Amino acid sequence: MEVINALGRRKSAVARVYLTEGSGKITINKRDLKEYFPSELVQYVVKQPLNLLNVAEKYDIKVNLYGGGYTGQSQALRLAIARALVKINADDKKALRAEGFMTRDSRAVERKKPGQPKARRKFQFSKR
Repeated sequence: MEVINALGRRKSAVARVYLTEGSGKITINKRDLKEYFPSELVQYVVKQPLNLLNVAEKYDIKVNLYGGGYTGQSQALRLAIARALVKINADDKKALRAEGFMTRDSRAVERKKPGQPKARRKFQFSKR
């Protein structure tokens, strides 16, 4: 099997995924998944699409990940893995979409406007 690659984004995080047949090893920026994401919850988020299709031990995943925080990065990685799995087997798309793994979450930080301290907050106003 050749290398399957896919891209996932969330907020300002970008995940590039390279999927090959293997033993289930996930490497992020040349570090192991457990080393890169020590939190069990975040590791669970990353593995959700693999566990849904019962292919967690079937593929080796190499990831280039940058930008954002750990939540944004993990969700970008989840989207990228889901997209890569669909490239391998298009029949899986329905199951992944039903769980919401195929949808790009477009919410991002709103820009700060001039004349205001934050995006929506106005400066304190007093008549006196």
